[in-house]
Amino acid sequence: MRQWIDWILHVDKHLRELMEAVGAPWLYTILFLVVFCETGLVVLPFLPGDSLLFAAGSLCAIDDSPMSIWVLWPLLTVAAILGDAVNYWIGFKTGPKVFRSETSRWFHREYLDRAQRFYDRYGAKTIILARFVPIVRTFAPFVAGIGKMNFFKFWLYNIVGGFAWVSIFLFAGYFLAKVQWIQKNFFLVTIGIILVSVLPIVWEFWQERRRKLKENYPDAA
Repeated sequence: MRQWIDWILHVDKHLRELMEAVGAPWLYTILFLVVFCETGLVVLPFLPGDSLLFAAGSLCAIDDSPMSIWVLWPLLTVAAILGDAVNYWIGFKTGPKVFRSETSRWFHREYLDRAQRFYDRYGAKTIILARFVPIVRTFAPFVAGIGKMNFFKFWLYNIVGGFAWVSIFLFAGYFLAKVQWIQKNFFLVTIGIILVSVLPIVWEFWQERRRKLKENYPDAA
């Protein structure tokens, strides 16, 4: 667990080390697979997402970097879109059985319930909005598949959401990496990205808690 936390918090350093060790072509492949798996496989919601995109963008901004933002941008956009599509298909085919199960070796029921509440509240827009919410990002297309969301509508929201998510964080990393303060305090920037990313989850938790309090103690509302 500590290794995962260290990797996420120091993702910029690890990406540089990885680039030096395997070269740009292999790093492109690794980044593609991580983004694809983080969005496409419900058993891997803990993989880095926002911070990884930001760090990858900043890596492209380094002088003499073999990584190109113009290669990485379409590559990771495709990875994000394909990931959600695969996740939707898994939910469409196998989801109902998993969702009815209270215990599972591979899935956390609470994550499914959280994604379901998010979906109930925002409808089809969840496919776009969830891109910016860790955990929910991984489970939202799965829940959409379970609910048999219209295939063409899903693809429309999937493409818009994937494009927006990758573009915002990748180019934010690319342009902000040239700011000297951010170069020296990348650790703090990563912490900030993580905190901003979990704010929607905290908000949903607080709203859910308020709702339960009102149901249990209506006179206190």
